[in-house]
Amino acid sequence: MPIGGGTFTVQNKILPGAYINFVSMGTNAKMGSRGVAALPLELNWGPESQVFAMTATDFNASSLKVFGYDPTDANILLVREALKRAKTLLIYRVNGGGAKASATVGGMTVTAKWGGTRGNDIKVAVITNVDDATKVDVVTYLDDMVMDSQTVAKDGGAASLVANNFVTFGTAASLSIATATALTGGANGEVKAANYTAALVAFEVESFNVIGYPGTDEDIKSLFAAFVKRLRDDEGRKIVGVLYQYDGDNMGLINVKNGVVLTNGTVVTGDKAVAWVTGASAGAEVNESLTNTAYDDAVDVDIKYTKSQFEAAIQAGEFVFYADYGKARVLTDINSLVTIGQNMSAGWTSNRVVRVMDGWANDVARIFGDSYIGLVTNSDTGRQLFKADLVALALQYQSIDAISNFDSADIIVNQGDGKRDVSVDCALQPNDSMEKLYMTVVVN
Repeated sequence: MPIGGGTFTVQNKILPGAYINFVSMGTNAKMGSRGVAALPLELNWGPESQVFAMTATDFNASSLKVFGYDPTDANILLVREALKRAKTLLIYRVNGGGAKASATVGGMTVTAKWGGTRGNDIKVAVITNVDDATKVDVVTYLDDMVMDSQTVAKDGGAASLVANNFVTFGTAASLSIATATALTGGANGEVKAANYTAALVAFEVESFNVIGYPGTDEDIKSLFAAFVKRLRDDEGRKIVGVLYQYDGDNMGLINVKNGVVLTNGTVVTGDKAVAWVTGASAGAEVNESLTNTAYDDAVDVDIKYTKSQFEAAIQAGEFVFYADYGKARVLTDINSLVTIGQNMSAGWTSNRVVRVMDGWANDVARIFGDSYIGLVTNSDTGRQLFKADLVALALQYQSIDAISNFDSADIIVNQGDGKRDVSVDCALQPNDSMEKLYMTVVVN
């Protein structure tokens, strides 16, 4: 039996034997997933000075703990609207930093976990345990609902109390019996432009598809528009921004014109509808258009327009909702681009087309970073491996009708000017959805 064996890099082995390398026939080219939205929000409860995530699947179960409200509550309307379509919502609370509600209960200090007005709806009671008179039950209520109950010794037991989702406990030598006592003094932090700047700084290091600003302040709109443009043009991160009545004239910015009326009568004005558009745009796949999509649970629009006004809105790059027999629908899924410059196409006004182009850019950057930078030699062989992955990626796009008429010859990979540089020429034909029908009927 030969005593040599193992794997090889070059054919330079000394001992006789079998040297076998296993190479996968698979590909590194995988389409990236979408569905992550980002919003700066004013909330009455929740994490402060940080980005935190809420998924659509966890929202119902976690809403009370994270936001302090039932998932149907009006105070978290924008969270709910965004998660109707987004898979994950990244949130930065721009009114954090406010006072935490507190109270002295049974001889110990009880403090709300987070600053904000919702802390004033918390109560804590110290009740004699029904089974052991030397022990007490420390009960935390929110809107008179029991959120937490802990049984500890009346004397010295305060030290063993564990903070829950709503309050932290101080210490006391002995706990005295106390009826449900409300915490007071909770307040939301003041919202300033600096808070939104801090939100954008925090969001920048996160991964997301679409970011929105559900407000009307013109300076903050400009701040968000500049943020999106910088990440797209300078950082190569193909994200999209959603703003209310902002003439961005940019394929990376969606300009929402009006709002909707929900089934329960709630009017979601255009600035607040930014939340749904942000979530829906993030949740839309690269082969999906929001044109004619019904706004979830909406029965009307807040502002109606005439046919000529709709035409003017489209020409102005405005994202508009229209009323359609008890529903509110997206007129056409467009961005704010109106000036078609050199090396641009009118098709770039379509958000579906932009999703294809952005998806391709993000996917190629991810594949190159994960599997090639510093790992593969910049030789003909290495470049052909990279081309094979790009071809495989394009075929995935074509298989879901995101692009058409692709041929492997449409991708050319060469060495760039330097030994570490790779130059790629690529031709793609993005698809869009049907929107206009022109029919000629000849009647005999």
